[in-house]
Amino acid sequence: MSTARLRQSELSERKVYAVDLFCGAGGLTHGLVKSGINVKLGVDIDPACYYPYTSNNKAKFKLKSVEDLQSKDIRLGFRKNGINLLAGCAPCQTFSSYNRKADQNDERWWLLLQFSRLVNDTLPDLVTMENVPELIKQEVFGDFVDKLRCLGYFVDYKIVNCADYGLPQQRRRLVLLASRFADIQLLKPINFEITQTTVRDAIGDLSPLGAGESDFKDPLHHSSSLSTINLKRIKASLPGGTWRDWEENLVAACHKKSSGKSYSSVYGRMVWDEPSPTMTTQFFGFGNGRFGHPEQNRAISLREGAILQSFPKEYKFVPPGEPISVKTIGRLIGNAVPVVLGEIIGLSIRKHLKQQEAKIKQLRKEK
Repeated sequence: MSTARLRQSELSERKVYAVDLFCGAGGLTHGLVKSGINVKLGVDIDPACYYPYTSNNKAKFKLKSVEDLQSKDIRLGFRKNGINLLAGCAPCQTFSSYNRKADQNDERWWLLLQFSRLVNDTLPDLVTMENVPELIKQEVFGDFVDKLRCLGYFVDYKIVNCADYGLPQQRRRLVLLASRFADIQLLKPINFEITQTTVRDAIGDLSPLGAGESDFKDPLHHSSSLSTINLKRIKASLPGGTWRDWEENLVAACHKKSSGKSYSSVYGRMVWDEPSPTMTTQFFGFGNGRFGHPEQNRAISLREGAILQSFPKEYKFVPPGEPISVKTIGRLIGNAVPVVLGEIIGLSIRKHLKQQEAKIKQLRKEK
């Protein structure tokens, strides 16, 4: 898998210390660390995040709701004489295009305002936020941006396709960067030597599996079992095709109705020589999207999903010997910020700091 690189001379040597809110299994943290940023603390309300976060990252984990988090909690991860970054990806399901019942009664809708409150209370030098593109249309996002600007931050945000940065997955995300020093922008793909990474590049060398099987060397390389009818369906499925390619007796009753005929992106196989579709929290199920393996008669495994999210092949999600909850690990992987995107964000921050070194030095003297 291609990895973003910039010449060291283009990057600031100043130490950046970060706190990662809504840290999940550690995708954003892991990418920031790869870029040279020192993440000191991750915060999440989900206890399932503790093991993968702490086992793969040299950072502390705080099990706490962001709603209950105080400025003193954040400052434990900051350093008085360092450059401090507050990062995070508030839960995005309520804004996602997959959620047809989203409204402001969902308490997750307002978590971005809790992020804003913590920025207000701690005034970090830098802020970054990642979320689904649909958030950009919501008033709560506009309020977040306005608050940052009122606090004196220079703010930039844009929607990017992570595949353009080498992720082996089509994944459009909204990325925001804010700095107290000067204008800041996410680096563009043209700033790197990046080639498109495909499903074959990412998972083509993993051991073959049957539906319901696990690799004894890597228990996370586990594929969900298939019912008799779904086994027939996947055998009839073509890479990149749809259930419309099947014989009539294999088509689900719901897809024969006029209301279901437009849902063609389920029960499909991936294509070897293209990036995968967007990983969701249900990627381990053949019927939940185009998550069928390109040639093996099964859905992709948990490990394959993690790799398509750019987690390293050795990334640990459960303690050795403990049972694997497919739904739990699938949720952690599907919700994660891709490691590659975290690294791009970190490199963008370090290049920004390099460009502003004289200004930062002067500001530090004045303090």
